[in-house]
Amino acid sequence: MDLQEAIKRSIQTEKNAMDFYRLAATHMKDADAKRVFEVLARDEKEHAGQFFAIYQGGDINSFDDFIAKPPKEESDWMTDLRKMLDADFNERQAMELAMKKEQQLEKALREMAAKIDDAQVRQVYEDNAKSTNHHYQVIESEYARLMGMVHETDIDTFVRE
Repeated sequence: MDLQEAIKRSIQTEKNAMDFYRLAATHMKDADAKRVFEVLARDEKEHAGQFFAIYQGGDINSFDDFIAKPPKEESDWMTDLRKMLDADFNERQAMELAMKKEQQLEKALREMAAKIDDAQVRQVYEDNAKSTNHHYQVIESEYARLMGMVHETDIDTFVRE
């Protein structure tokens, strides 16, 4: 696969993630969990925009039009979410799936970055991998809150007691 095709796929992957978070957020009952997924959806749109900025293909005329397209139902993000929605959707499962997806995406972005010679393009992949890792951490923290687990900021208190 050539570099421009890889970038185009990355734009689509970020849009798939955005669509996942948008749709999952609409099914969240917990207001804070919903807010986290809405923020993640906006972040994924920004990531797609970063890839779009370095894309030199002529087949995506408008970023806004591309982002406004309906979700790709065959994407693994949407396929997995639809399965969850067809069952008994809950925030815990959505967050577990989101953490798994973010870990997979971070790994793929880092692997891709390692293969790229162009410094500017490599930096976009590395920056997105770093942000994807941050997404994982945000979801993990929200998951802990939702599950009533000890928050990482309180861990020293519990260790000392």
